Amino acid sequence: MTHGIDERKRWLALIVLCLGVLMIVLDTTIVNVALPSIQADLGFTETSLVWVVNAYMLTFGGCLLLGGRLGDLFGHRKLFLLGLTLFTLASAACGLANSQGLLITARAVQGLGGAVVSAVSLSLIMNLFTSPADRAKAMGIYGFVCAGGGSIGVLLGGLLTSTLSWHWIFLVNLPIGVAVYAACVALLPAGKPLADRTKLDVAGAIAVTASLMLAVYAVVHGNEAGWTSTQTLTQLGIAIALMIAFLIIESRVSHPLMPLHMFALRNVATANLVGVLWAAAMFAWFFISALYMQRVLDYSAMQVGLAFLPANIIMAVFSLGLSAKLVMRFGIRAPLSLGLLVAAVGLVLFARAPAGGSFVLDVLPGMLLLGLGAGVAFNPVLLAAMSDVAPDESGLASGVVNTSFMMGGALGLAILASLAAARTEGLTAAGADATTALNGGYHLAFLLGAVAALLASVLAGVFVRTRTHGAAQGEASSAAPI
Repeated sequence: MTHGIDERKRWLALIVLCLGVLMIVLDTTIVNVALPSIQADLGFTETSLVWVVNAYMLTFGGCLLLGGRLGDLFGHRKLFLLGLTLFTLASAACGLANSQGLLITARAVQGLGGAVVSAVSLSLIMNLFTSPADRAKAMGIYGFVCAGGGSIGVLLGGLLTSTLSWHWIFLVNLPIGVAVYAACVALLPAGKPLADRTKLDVAGAIAVTASLMLAVYAVVHGNEAGWTSTQTLTQLGIAIALMIAFLIIESRVSHPLMPLHMFALRNVATANLVGVLWAAAMFAWFFISALYMQRVLDYSAMQVGLAFLPANIIMAVFSLGLSAKLVMRFGIRAPLSLGLLVAAVGLVLFARAPAGGSFVLDVLPGMLLLGLGAGVAFNPVLLAAMSDVAPDESGLASGVVNTSFMMGGALGLAILASLAAARTEGLTAAGADATTALNGGYHLAFLLGAVAALLASVLAGVFVRTRTHGAAQGEASSAAPI
C-alpha cells in the first residue's frame, strides 16, 4: 500500500498518467508531417508556418518551471487535471481552427497545458511509487513513453493526415483527454499541497518564463534575422539580463521559485546539464534524420514514420525491462553513461550515411543504437534529477529537468539546423549538387549531436553519484515523500 492505494490501482494510475503524458509528447512532433496540408488549407506563408510549431514550443518550454512549482503549492493532482483540461480544450480549438490566428493561439494554449501536465506528472509517479524496485519499473515505463512518443507522433501524423485530414491530429486528443481525466479522478489520491500556497514567487516566475521564451524565440529566428543582427543580439541580451534578474530574485526572496541550493546537489546539477546536451543530440537525430529520409532518400511521410519503428521497439524492450534492472544492479551512473555513449555511436553512423543510402545499411543500424541508448539512459537521468531533492520540492525538480530537456532540445536543434544550413550553402557555392550539399549539412548536424551525446556521457560517468544495490535502495527510500 502507498498513500492508501492498493497495488493494482497504483499501476493503473501509472498507465493513465502515461497516457496523459503521451498526448503531450505526441503533440511536439505529430504536427510536423501535417504542416504542408495546414499551409495549403489556411494559407500560411513559409515564414508564418513556423509559428504552428513555435507557438507550442515557446509556451511549453517557458512555463515548465512555473508549472512544477504550482504543483507543489496547490497539489499535483489538481494541477495535472487542470493542465489536462486546458490541453484538451485547446486541442479542440486547434482541430476546429479555420484561421491562422486561431490555430496559432490555440497551439500556444496547448503548450501551456502541456507544460503543466509534464511538470507535475513525474512528481505524481514518484509519490505513487516509493520502493526502489517499483520506482525503477515505473520510471522505465515513463521513460519509454517520453522517449518513444515523438517517433510515434510522426507515424500517427502521417496516418491521420493521409487517411482523414490535418484536423484529426488535434481532434484525436479529445476522447483520450476525457478518458484520462475520468480515470485520474477515480484512481489518483486527492493529496494535499506541499507548501504554503500564499508564498508563490511571482516576480521570479515572470522573470524566468520571459527569459526562457525570449531566448527560444531569438534562437529559432536566428537564421532568418541573422545571428549577429541587432534584433537577435538584443533579444539574447534581454534574455540574459532577465535570467540574471531571476537569479538575484531567487537569492533574496524567502520562498523562491527555484531554490538555488538545489544546484549544490551534485546529481541534480549534473542530470540537468546532461539533459540539455542529450536533448540537443536527440532532437537533432529525430528531426534531421526525418529530413534526411524525406529530402535525400525521398521517403514518404508514412515511410519515415515506419522507419522509426525499430527504434521504438528497442526503446520498449530496454526501457521497460533492462533499464530498471540495470539501475537496481549498478546504480544510476553506469547505465546513464553507457546509454549516452551508445546514442553517440548511433549519431556517428548517421553522420556517414551517403546521399544514395539504403535503409538496411545506412538507417537501421543508427536507429537501433539510438533506440537502445535512449531506452537505457532515460530512466537513470530522471532518477538522478529527482533522487536528492526534498519531498516538497519534487514538483520543482520535475519542472527543472523537463525544462532542461525542452530548452536543450529547442536551442540545440535551432543551432544545429542553422549550422547545417550554412554547411549546405557552402557546399552549394563550392559546386556540389543539391542533394550532396543537403546531405553534407545533415552530416555536420549529426556529428555535432554525437559530440553533445559523448560529452553528456563523460559528464555522467565522472560526476553522477552512484550507489551499490543496497545503497540505492536507501537513497530511493530517503528521497521518497513521507
